Amino acid sequence: MPGSKHKNQKATPKKKGENRKTKFRRKVSWVALSVAGIWFALSAIGDWYVHHPREWLAGNKSVFTRPLEYFGYRFAVITDAIGLTGHDTVYSFDEPAPEGRIFFAGAPVRVKAPAPEDIVTIVRNEFAVGWSPSLKHPVWAAYHVTPQVRHEDADRPNFQKDRGVKNSPPANAYAHSGYDRGHMVPNHAIVTRYGAEEQKLTFLMSNIAPQRASLNRGVWRELEHRIADLWSRKYGELWVIAGNVSEPHYKQTISGYGIDVPNSFYMIIVGQSGDEVRSLALLFEQETPYGIYPLANIVTIGELEEKTGLDFLSELPKFIQRPLESDRPTRLWPIRLRDIFKLISLRCE
Repeated sequence: MPGSKHKNQKATPKKKGENRKTKFRRKVSWVALSVAGIWFALSAIGDWYVHHPREWLAGNKSVFTRPLEYFGYRFAVITDAIGLTGHDTVYSFDEPAPEGRIFFAGAPVRVKAPAPEDIVTIVRNEFAVGWSPSLKHPVWAAYHVTPQVRHEDADRPNFQKDRGVKNSPPANAYAHSGYDRGHMVPNHAIVTRYGAEEQKLTFLMSNIAPQRASLNRGVWRELEHRIADLWSRKYGELWVIAGNVSEPHYKQTISGYGIDVPNSFYMIIVGQSGDEVRSLALLFEQETPYGIYPLANIVTIGELEEKTGLDFLSELPKFIQRPLESDRPTRLWPIRLRDIFKLISLRCE
């Protein structure tokens, strides 16, 4: 009969193996989507959480906020870098930028303790340090970084006692002390902009302060490279003040040499593009662990002035100095999109 061949043809049974594979794939897809959804949710909520001020974060810590910190800081590295989250401190200023000068708006001025009374300003060619003979380390250091890289990285020279300043420690004074010889003016930024001869000046002990390795080789180094390799490419010439705070209640010294050990370190970065001036200030405890995210350490310049006893940017007119020093940014400065992988690589080192 017509069509009987098709009616009597039996359907090919599905193989059990194929059913199992299909179910397995569906389960894997469901698990992957669920994990991705949870990751994104924690990252997004964590990103919101970590952009709060330090005081708020300190008062809202619990076992439940740890996952938000873990995911939030990692996610914020990217969202801040591309300008999606947070805000900068930026104000209009109609004066031209002081291009090629060490200071953006004058050297730090001592106002009160804990800044020592014996600070001596030592001006090198492209940087300056505020040396304290009593503490036997610089209290502050200032330098400027141009966007143009004119020199290759050179081999690190040996540390040297600075025979031109009072009470400079010998080069081996920090040996077996538990502290690194921490550069206040960084080697990398100076050698790549100004050459090997200027680099040698950063290895004089007048540019060195005791820093724990976890700070010196961790977030401090990261910020130095952000300034030299990322931010200067986007914002042009930058002016930096790096320093430390020695509070009486913390008083420690390196045995045998009487070198004061600071209890915290800070950086102030200022940039000017056209008539826009931006600033960023960060503060780190001496015992800062390796690998932390600097977003949690943003402060205002005004807070640093109160903590250090120094007046920063003192030559700026009050109408811009006051808001610039009182406004607290909620992110590290964004970078060029092409530099995102450089940033990720820097964080992974």
